[in-house]
Amino acid sequence: VWSWRPGLGVVAALGPVGADEEEMITCTIRYEIDPAKLAEFEAYGRAWIHLVGRMGGTHHGYFLPHEGPSDIAFAMFSFPTLAAYEDYRMRMATDPDCQQAYAYAVKTACIRRYDRSFTRPVLDGRPLAEAGLMP
Repeated sequence: VWSWRPGLGVVAALGPVGADEEEMITCTIRYEIDPAKLAEFEAYGRAWIHLVGRMGGTHHGYFLPHEGPSDIAFAMFSFPTLAAYEDYRMRMATDPDCQQAYAYAVKTACIRRYDRSFTRPVLDGRPLAEAGLMP
């Protein structure tokens, strides 16, 4: 899990344990946002959907508050392998558009903090018998 705090940057970095580099990796980001700056956060999210796609990932979208807490949002995106994600992180660090998107978030203070989690998606549904749920 990686966490970010304004002015501190990444404050904890524990990569996925035992991740198979041949498996897709999905990053889920849980944001704590400023509810008064939802429009700014949405603009930031739309930029990152484009940026992740441009850099070889598949963005699954930003999920903004609707019912429930007004300061929690989520984003999910995937890369084909852990190596591809790590390559994205390296390129992102020097990409001018990515840096501009980060600067926008800092300038607008639309994000209070965020945490990243990494998962392996299961995307193929199966009938109950094939899934091993029936005798």
